[in-house]
Amino acid sequence: MQVIDLKVHYPIRGGFFNTIVDWVYAVDGIDMEFEQGKTYGLVGESGCGKSTTGKAIIGLEKITSGKILFEGEDVTRERRSRTSRFHREVQMIFQDSHSSLNPRKRIADILAEPIRNFLHLTPREESRKIGELLEIVGLPQDAKEKYPHEFSGGQKQRINIARALATHPKMIIADEPVSALDLSVQAQVLNFMKDVQREFGLTYLFISHDLGVVKHMCDTIFIMYKGRFVERGTKEDIYGNSKHLYTKRLLSSIPATTPVGREKRKRARKEFEKVYEKMIHKAFDQNGRVYDLIPVSDTHYVSAPSARELLEIGKESEMGGSR
Repeated sequence: MQVIDLKVHYPIRGGFFNTIVDWVYAVDGIDMEFEQGKTYGLVGESGCGKSTTGKAIIGLEKITSGKILFEGEDVTRERRSRTSRFHREVQMIFQDSHSSLNPRKRIADILAEPIRNFLHLTPREESRKIGELLEIVGLPQDAKEKYPHEFSGGQKQRINIARALATHPKMIIADEPVSALDLSVQAQVLNFMKDVQREFGLTYLFISHDLGVVKHMCDTIFIMYKGRFVERGTKEDIYGNSKHLYTKRLLSSIPATTPVGREKRKRARKEFEKVYEKMIHKAFDQNGRVYDLIPVSDTHYVSAPSARELLEIGKESEMGGSR
């Protein structure tokens, strides 16, 4: 899949005639490419445009401009149709495992809905398919007769994963699928998602604000800030050689697991916060828009006005952090 110059702008209305007075630039011109069998991470703080990006790709948000190509075909309009081939092969797992399941439907009916929309099986084949899906996600066969409220948070997320797998998709967009779960259940669901990926060759777009989870899951990572990408690279590029101030700030906020050196790390974070506040204005052009990405290596791209400016900012931020 390719996402080309994707924009999602929301109008702000006001005045006596309720006219458009301004715009919210939720997503403001981003490009992404996905290869089969790989996991891509989309990271940023709340409100940066991550979830809007995922929903816009799958067709749950109306895009302002841009193109989405799937296997070489332009599916920008097709993705809005509920019965299109695109919707069969690109599925989504939502953040809230409870509210994304209809409380009035049994699990069998929830899993049967995408099967009926796309696969058109006989009742016997449909029942067999539902049983296979429950087996894949490790739930007993009698689960099909139960309702969502009878399951724990981790089990509900497994049901969501089963529903996403029902149509044999090639790609799954996972919007913070474990953020509402406790840590032990998070680990189970994440490892399960990896097992499913190996078995079916799935591509994941993993949307999260948890950098630890992203490091565990993803091959390539996009860092998002104010509707734009500020850095893009492999896991090694981002965690071992980050360049952008915002990325460094995110990484510095990861809590350490050992108490040794806690005060030193706390002082270093405070020092870097001062450097960040002083220099973050250099990340925007005169219109307040995040700069375009420029290449640092074959796999690593960073938002900056020029390579020279990026080098200067990097030196200043390193000096601030070392103090």
